[in-house]
Amino acid sequence: MKNNVTPSEKSRFEHEYISIIKDKLRAELGLKNIMQVPKLVKIVLNVGVKEAVGDSKMLSGVVNVLTKIAAQAAIKTFARKSIASFKLREGMAIGAKVTLRGHRMYEFFDRFINLALPKVRDFQGLPTTLDGRGGYNIGIKDWSIFPEVAFGVDEKLHGLNVSVHMSTKKDSEGIALLKAFGLPFRKV
Repeated sequence: MKNNVTPSEKSRFEHEYISIIKDKLRAELGLKNIMQVPKLVKIVLNVGVKEAVGDSKMLSGVVNVLTKIAAQAAIKTFARKSIASFKLREGMAIGAKVTLRGHRMYEFFDRFINLALPKVRDFQGLPTTLDGRGGYNIGIKDWSIFPEVAFGVDEKLHGLNVSVHMSTKKDSEGIALLKAFGLPFRKV
């Protein structure tokens, strides 16, 4: 069952995409059909916790913080292979992830671009390299840039991978979509 969201409840980015960005991209990319216009499909937040191998309680704190950042429940991820040199066994919980779609995805993307990225120290812009399949990955070294994270003295900071999946297979169309949302890319 789909979550029916009225136009007044849509996030700012979602409303902006529907009313402005879609038509602008269609003209800019020279697309004939409005359905060809690239769009965001999902955003996946992923945190790997190497300390979880020795201390399984460490992962519960990471899951709680990731849930606060995403405003959606995070799930634990498990090792697929055993690696003896890392003392890792198949099936051990070693990370957490959240997959955002629809309304929550647009809300997170808005907070990420306008609140979190400006707090990155010595920020020079993001690279313009996509994976060739409609995906863009951003590695964040310190998750304390998010306003939802209350950092305590005894807490450990973790990195965060933000993976943006789009409906296009062309890198040029994906970059155009991300630029239209205002993602700050490096000046070349």
